[in-house]
Amino acid sequence: MAYQHGIYVNEQATSVLAPNEAASGIPFVVGTAPVHLADKAAHAGTPVLAYTYADAVAALGYSDDWSKYTLCEAMYTHFVLYQKSPMVLVNVLDPAVHKTVAAPAAVPVSNRVAKLAADGVLLSSLTVKSADGNTTYVKGTDYTASFDDKGKVVITTKAGGAIAAGAVSLQVGYTALNPSAVDADDVIGGVSASGEYSGFELVHQVFPRFGVLPDLLMAPGWSHQPAVAAVMAAKASNINGNFKAIALTDLDPAVDYTAAGEWKSSHAYTGAQQIVTYPKVTMGGRTYWLSSHLAGRIATTDSQSDGIPFVSPSNKNLSIDGAVLAGGKPLYLGLDQAAYLNSQGIVTAFNLGTGGWKAWGSQTGAYPAGTDPKDVSIPVRRMFNWVSNSLIMTYLQKVDDPMNKRLTQAITDSLNIWLNGLTAAGALLGGRVEFRAAENPSEALMAGKVQFHLFLTPPTAAQEIDFVLEYDSSYLSALTA
Repeated sequence: MAYQHGIYVNEQATSVLAPNEAASGIPFVVGTAPVHLADKAAHAGTPVLAYTYADAVAALGYSDDWSKYTLCEAMYTHFVLYQKSPMVLVNVLDPAVHKTVAAPAAVPVSNRVAKLAADGVLLSSLTVKSADGNTTYVKGTDYTASFDDKGKVVITTKAGGAIAAGAVSLQVGYTALNPSAVDADDVIGGVSASGEYSGFELVHQVFPRFGVLPDLLMAPGWSHQPAVAAVMAAKASNINGNFKAIALTDLDPAVDYTAAGEWKSSHAYTGAQQIVTYPKVTMGGRTYWLSSHLAGRIATTDSQSDGIPFVSPSNKNLSIDGAVLAGGKPLYLGLDQAAYLNSQGIVTAFNLGTGGWKAWGSQTGAYPAGTDPKDVSIPVRRMFNWVSNSLIMTYLQKVDDPMNKRLTQAITDSLNIWLNGLTAAGALLGGRVEFRAAENPSEALMAGKVQFHLFLTPPTAAQEIDFVLEYDSSYLSALTA
């Protein structure tokens, strides 16, 4: 040691860690997008982290035809109607695979303009020839091609180019996207022999790519298919081996509400990490899957609660003006009918008159078969997920540190401070952490395994409030007083 004379100060890392709280209300959405309309199209099967509507449209394009392009509904609902961000979007519509090749065919020209009737045309694939097919014209020299506001290709002949000013017809060929070629297997995805991820398997890449942890899994337009919903529920339980999320799934809107509970049960929409929604909803002449609106509602509720998901989305306003079944048939649920759906573990939409349309229901898909509050109550389940994700993100830095008294004391102290803070904020009724000798036998400690026991009680939603009315004859004395 070097010779020293005087006063010296050294700093030591703070033993009590500030919690790294997980974000909440961030959707991960898989579906199809009109990438032919994108400014800088993201490759199919690549997660896109978007913080604004403009970001999403630039990377994936936008179309009002949500039946073909399901991601557009999710991005419009989340960014425009609920004004929440961010969200992660995965397009599975691959121009190299899901396509239709159209042979050159005659297209009329009027005032130097030709317009294609087809949708999804890839501009780079256009071939423009003379009416007899003998002359091939050059883009940028002989003509320009662009999309109009409805996504249709407009070809404009250029003055000074090889196309005659009086041309009345052109032969145009192209390759177009074919959304109908996408099926449930594309949305479900998997891992190829070469290690390529696709579909919902890509949820495992979001945190390593962006450092963002999505906690809502969505596939509007697809999640009413049992095979897709089953994979979503499974993925929600285990992301990157540790993290947890909630799968927002839709029931088949063709089912009558009286049969919705049976349909849910028989098609296994019964996961604890799953919220089941029914039916579809409308707003301003457009039809939406309820899961899209519930995601926006959840994100809004979380943001109003300082990012802590202890408040149920139930009985909170939705940006809708109606509920419909398949084919657009209106569905007007009374309070008793909405309660029946809730009793089957289904979240629905309910009109409270002057109070507006609300999300209605606080049970996960595990209800009514399940009874454990952490599995059947939406706010309790989401709080357990959030606490679990926060623990991983906070204490991962402590892995492989010396396992000594300082480590165990630092973890228990910091966690108890955090849990006390959540209790004071009303996010928990109470919580504590213990380091128990019985749960840490010598054999486990020798192997480097240490266990902490957390006790926490998030508040459940007050779903039933009863009042007792009784006639009290003693007040009749007021008549003669």
